[in-house]
Amino acid sequence: MISKRQSFAWLTPFLLLVLLFFLVPLLYMLITSFSNSEGFTLAQYKSVLTNTYILQGFKNSLTLSVISAVIALVVTLFAVYAITHFSQPVREKILILTNLTSNFSGIPLAFAFIVLLGNSGLFTLLFDKWEIGALSSFSLYSWSGLLLIYIYFQLPLALMLLYPIYDGIQQQWKEAAALLGASTLQFWLKVGIPVMLPGIIGTFSVLFANAMGAYASAYALTNSNYNLVAIRIGALIKGDIFAQPELASAIAVLLAVTMVTAMLISEWSIKKTRGKL
Repeated sequence: MISKRQSFAWLTPFLLLVLLFFLVPLLYMLITSFSNSEGFTLAQYKSVLTNTYILQGFKNSLTLSVISAVIALVVTLFAVYAITHFSQPVREKILILTNLTSNFSGIPLAFAFIVLLGNSGLFTLLFDKWEIGALSSFSLYSWSGLLLIYIYFQLPLALMLLYPIYDGIQQQWKEAAALLGASTLQFWLKVGIPVMLPGIIGTFSVLFANAMGAYASAYALTNSNYNLVAIRIGALIKGDIFAQPELASAIAVLLAVTMVTAMLISEWSIKKTRGKL
């Protein structure tokens, strides 16, 4: 039997990891956001809230995150419904492939899209050669290109989160509803979707947070040409002109507050939804 001392010894590496790579940076970010060369100040937060360019970055990030999360959620709902009709071995293979795909993000993902859909990308050149105008007005380096990449890396995560929820819909419920004369549509509207709704809301909040914090893919694709809050933070720390880590820390704190607020709203919605069931 493992004693409490032995259990603590096993947990020590994990606790050190959390301390060094989460709590210490978080504490440093908070302290830095409220300080400058003269000591304690709120000047950074005032600068953020009065700077039109930074506020536009928040607006762009929020818009991109919400739209990509909604589209990925809707597409995945139908995809998971289709997957549940396959045999168990096929489902397992699809989930393995999805798990692998979910790790394909960041700079490699941006490079892959540039190779396929960039100005000299494979499909761009093929469509031009075949005189197909489908990509004539599309630019990978614009807002629509960013949205496409965000949706792509949101899809595997959404599928991994939604599949267990779909799997929880028992076959007996469908059979009972059919015996009572309910159609498939009526079953999903009256039973299936209400049961899944808390999980759907939770999945949306995770997708939203995932998109809000995304940096590598957007930066690799647009550099600093498109104004997103994560790119603003990186630019201020790196110093395109000169570094402003204090202002970057203030933006990061407000970004964290935005994401935590979204998670709290999601948790409240889940509890309210479950209370009605």
